[in-house]
Amino acid sequence: MLLLLCVFPFLHSRAAGQTSTRPPSVAVLDFGDSTIARQTADKLAASLKRDTSLTILDRDQVRAAAKGAGYTGSMNMSLDEARDLGAVIGCDFFILGDAQTLRRSPSAGPVYFESYVSVFFVSARSGRLLHWERPSFKDATAAVAEHALWAQLSSGDTQRRYEVAIRRAEEDEREERELTATAQIPIIEAAPDDEKIAAAEGLRLPRPYRRLVPPYPETAARAEAEAMVDVLVELDASGEVTRVEVARWAGFGLDQATVDTVRKLHFFPAMRDGVAIPIRVLLRYNFRKPPK
Repeated sequence: MLLLLCVFPFLHSRAAGQTSTRPPSVAVLDFGDSTIARQTADKLAASLKRDTSLTILDRDQVRAAAKGAGYTGSMNMSLDEARDLGAVIGCDFFILGDAQTLRRSPSAGPVYFESYVSVFFVSARSGRLLHWERPSFKDATAAVAEHALWAQLSSGDTQRRYEVAIRRAEEDEREERELTATAQIPIIEAAPDDEKIAAAEGLRLPRPYRRLVPPYPETAARAEAEAMVDVLVELDASGEVTRVEVARWAGFGLDQATVDTVRKLHFFPAMRDGVAIPIRVLLRYNFRKPPK
């Protein structure tokens, strides 16, 4: 479902914090309340500690800070929510997720156990979801499936993926700071999200020629993910999409499916007193599991 919520100025937010020569600090939050969830998060943190280019924060302190901030395990966060959580923890990056071992009884074939973890790697400075993955292992016994999962999380490949995500984020945030400092960005007044109020102010909000629904990707289906994705969309005076930024992420391929769909949209342009104007709007999409 698409919902036109509100309109914002053409202002790109400045990423908080500055890149320094000190090792980036990473916080690993609990992956749930179960024993397997705690053990999985502990093993990932222990694995990352072997990387001397990172500072891994104390798990007990991270847990206490997150609890004090009211964090309850959400994996569907806005940029502001993610930045606020990172600020409370006091880290550059944080990892959150969900880990479980489930007993599966297929209609055909023997009973088996599946151990999986959904891992979200987030920048505390920008609030962006930098990387997500969902390794999963199956076996006739829970212990074997769990040990296979932990081996994957402790592997050098996993460590390198997080290192790449960190370096790419630091470079992107540095470039954004430089662009914000040098670019002349036009300021456009905020507009109300209610069409009647907008009309009273001489503003007609943009409308899509036709509404497109993002596909529910197979990566989300495997995780049975249900979430909300918000995107900030910049439109020029002709109603064409010039920029799309995820403002509330959900992972599992839902963010990319949304961005790809929004880039295909064409709008009747926003009008103020009969004159077409560029504008920034927030679009919201709700994803639900399709019926089986």
